[in-house]
Amino acid sequence: MSKYSIVFLAIAFVSIISCGKDEETKADCTGVTPTYNNGVKAILDASCATVGCHAAQNPAEGINLSTYATAKSASLNGKVLQSIKHESGLEAMPQGGTKLSAELIKIVECWIQNGAPE
Repeated sequence: MSKYSIVFLAIAFVSIISCGKDEETKADCTGVTPTYNNGVKAILDASCATVGCHAAQNPAEGINLSTYATAKSASLNGKVLQSIKHESGLEAMPQGGTKLSAELIKIVECWIQNGAPE
């Protein structure tokens, strides 16, 4: 087997593995099409965009989740979702509160996967 064949097989193997991981981390959003105004805003307002947390005035860590524009901007980088899912490497949110239900997390996740529509 030539060195080019080995390199090709290695690249193909890594590509297959990374494609599988992307699919595993995404929620099944079939039939779930939340918008900011229809679902996500209520979740963020109740759990995140509160005084002392991620509200407009003095938002924690500079992350303001109180408006559509700021919530979309903060959410598209993936860190908001990772925090509410309590994934390792980030502080679990809501801080000092109970983890959001799987249903609420799925709404936020599907909103982000769909490009965070208003």
